[in-house]
Amino acid sequence: MEFLRPASLAEALAAKAAHPDAVPVAGGTDVLVEINFDHRRPPALLDLNRVAELYGHDTVDGRIRIAAATPYTRIIAELGDRLPGLAMAARTVGSPQIRNRGSVGGNLGAASPAGDSHPALLADGAEVEIASVRGTRRVEAKDFYLGVKRNVLEPDELITAVHLAPAAGPQQFSKVGTRNAMVIAVCAFGLALHPGERRVGTGVGSAAPTPRRAVDAEEFIAGELAAEDQWDRPRALADSVKRRFGELVAQAAAPIDDVRGSADYRKHALSVLARRTLTWAWTDYCGGRQAECA
Repeated sequence: MEFLRPASLAEALAAKAAHPDAVPVAGGTDVLVEINFDHRRPPALLDLNRVAELYGHDTVDGRIRIAAATPYTRIIAELGDRLPGLAMAARTVGSPQIRNRGSVGGNLGAASPAGDSHPALLADGAEVEIASVRGTRRVEAKDFYLGVKRNVLEPDELITAVHLAPAAGPQQFSKVGTRNAMVIAVCAFGLALHPGERRVGTGVGSAAPTPRRAVDAEEFIAGELAAEDQWDRPRALADSVKRRFGELVAQAAAPIDDVRGSADYRKHALSVLARRTLTWAWTDYCGGRQAECA
């Protein structure tokens, strides 16, 4: 196995162009496990740990740009106030050691349906920044996933960053597993309120071949809030509205039976997660007035 170790992004892109079958590795929380268990034997590894351009975050055109290899711990500590949904998801990723190494870029590259960051990225409306020696492009998160562990990356491309809008309203994330962290999700759900756009963003994880939005649920709840003038005069949501929202989220899923849970259980759990996260986010939007808005 060849080992490539570029010292800059330019070198990394040149190496990927010259070795399109090289597998990128930074945190190594997925790739090295697969290699250790002999589930994968790539012809080359592209070590990105020395590429400084892949670490850190800044603001570009009003959106937060998180470089691809920035570890989850930094997202939690430094961006939790501006990206609460992603920070909530990051807190459930593995152990402290994994959160110190793992990154959103790695999660995107793996494209696992169960990746914890995906629901939060979808709910926020994130864009994935992709680069090669041919140039840079951006792809909306909703269009990034093609299938189980498949994404839109061309053989010579690397994920360089993810762009997200700072939270303009409450955000929530919740997942079902045998524990709150250090566990692969049975299913997960992310939600973000976007008051300025009069819309609600969603993200469903570990319940379909790819992470996906629950578009019908988004349109339903946005319509209900608009019809009742709830954005400007927030008050309690009817139980029937929350139940219908949960039903539509469950209908957006296409789960399978596996060792972690059945398809029926996943759909039921997603419906519950959707109702709960909507209740929590709406209570926050009302200023924490639980009696009026829960």
